[in-house]
Amino acid sequence: MSQTIQQLNKNWAILFSVWVLVTVSTLGSLFFSYIMEFAPCVLCWYQRICLFPLVIILATGLFPLDKRVIEYSLPLAIAGWITAFYHNLLYSGIIPQDLQPCSKGVSCTEKYIDLLGFLTIPMLSLISFSIIITLLILLKRRIS
Repeated sequence: MSQTIQQLNKNWAILFSVWVLVTVSTLGSLFFSYIMEFAPCVLCWYQRICLFPLVIILATGLFPLDKRVIEYSLPLAIAGWITAFYHNLLYSGIIPQDLQPCSKGVSCTEKYIDLLGFLTIPMLSLISFSIIITLLILLKRRIS
């Protein structure tokens, strides 16, 4: 029985880590918009649509630990990752600008930050969604 409780505690810790990452990513997104006053493009909004609900979904799966939370959160995280990946391809110039969904308003290739030559806002989003997906898949394998 002690081992079952240990496994449950580890699973809870993984889910809690995902929730912390999602919450920090959400707060970072809001910081860029409202404190730094960087206007989000259309693709940024789509990524937010996938990210913001995860804060609540994952929090409800923590108390008590609900393994079904993976079923609800993983599709949103994958959709966010696909959007972030496409955004990075646009941002880096691999996809031509005429295929850009941001024809009105803020450009999807607007350069607000560029840390270390590769850490841009779209890249931060892609990294965040990649870690979220990895941890959710790890948790799913541990629970199954």
